Amino acid sequence: MQPGNIDKKVKGYRRLIPSMTALLEFEAVARLASFTLAAQELGVTQAAVSKQIKLLEDTLETRLFHRLHRAIKLTQEGYILHSVVTESIHRMASVFDKISEGIGEREIAIACTEAFSHLRVLPRLTPLRTLQPKLKLRLVTQLLSPSLYRDDVDLAIRFGNGKWDDGSSIFLFDEEVFPVCSPSWLAVHQAPTSIDDFLDVALIDSDSTLEGWMTWNSWCRELGDTRPKLNYSLRCSSYSDAVQAARQGYGIALGWGRLVTHLLNSGELVRITPYTVKPKDAYYVVVPTGREPGSITLTLVDWLREDRHSNY
Repeated sequence: MQPGNIDKKVKGYRRLIPSMTALLEFEAVARLASFTLAAQELGVTQAAVSKQIKLLEDTLETRLFHRLHRAIKLTQEGYILHSVVTESIHRMASVFDKISEGIGEREIAIACTEAFSHLRVLPRLTPLRTLQPKLKLRLVTQLLSPSLYRDDVDLAIRFGNGKWDDGSSIFLFDEEVFPVCSPSWLAVHQAPTSIDDFLDVALIDSDSTLEGWMTWNSWCRELGDTRPKLNYSLRCSSYSDAVQAARQGYGIALGWGRLVTHLLNSGELVRITPYTVKPKDAYYVVVPTGREPGSITLTLVDWLREDRHSNY
């Protein structure tokens, strides 16, 4: 096609197609079936979203949504537009990722809990440097389950069932939870041999900050003991602190195997009983809606999965 013809075609598109803002906000409203939720996700007001949708409807001279009493529903024309817009956004995001991956050094922002960052990510940074020497990481640590509503987060690591409204998930690994302590604690205390024995030892617990996260009480219930009156020597708001206290010989903590495997491998912690619980949930890497996992994301998944010579 000649340059002049391309210019004429682009100008024609400009008259027909409204702003990208309108299309992005339409996609969010259609996906979430809510003007309010779309506004919250996009960080704008509901009035601004409604204005963009009206702009689209005026441009196309057709209604895109049925406004019901407490809900909205796509019209037939809305379904057609939504399928095309969604596919186009995914394709553009994928192209942007591929182009940016090929431009020198790149920073990837990973959102995860403090415990996952301290116990899984940081101990594995050196091998990652070998895999991706130009890669720059930024860790966005949060006490609760990490959010993808922030525009500057490339992916999040979550524990759950793999179903979230704000992104698509890639299975990372399952989990196993069992008691651990330091060798120094075990040298002067008798290891529990039954669930009842845990009633008489110093336990280190952490608050349940995530859905599905186990405390000593919930762990005992999973093993059939519904009447635990446990002796806590220490209770922490952070799981990282609970693990650190166990390393210092303060008592027995619950070891989330995927988080403490490097401490088991090094001998800083030991597994002291065969009792274990395997949660129904698992860890996932979650990519924001509208993006396709690029090669760097898949490299990070492989890196996070690596467990050499695991002892549990």
